[in-house]
Amino acid sequence: MTTIDKLNDIFRMVFDDDTIQIHSGMTANDVDGWDSLSHVNLITTIEATFNIRFTQKELLTQRNVGELIAGIDRKLTA
Repeated sequence: MTTIDKLNDIFRMVFDDDTIQIHSGMTANDVDGWDSLSHVNLITTIEATFNIRFTQKELLTQRNVGELIAGIDRKLTA
């Protein structure tokens, strides 16, 4: 399973929406219910699933799902 496949499953679980199909340009504005609390849930679920940790700086510089995927992949190959 690829990073984007796993991440898509996480989005579907966190936002309780089996129709979500993430793409690299997707932002919080594209997902119903993506607010600050769900963002925290999303990040903690991603970190637990991939067994990684993001720094605050990394999180603040990610502008879309594509940058999030790139950050996950960097951490997995480090």
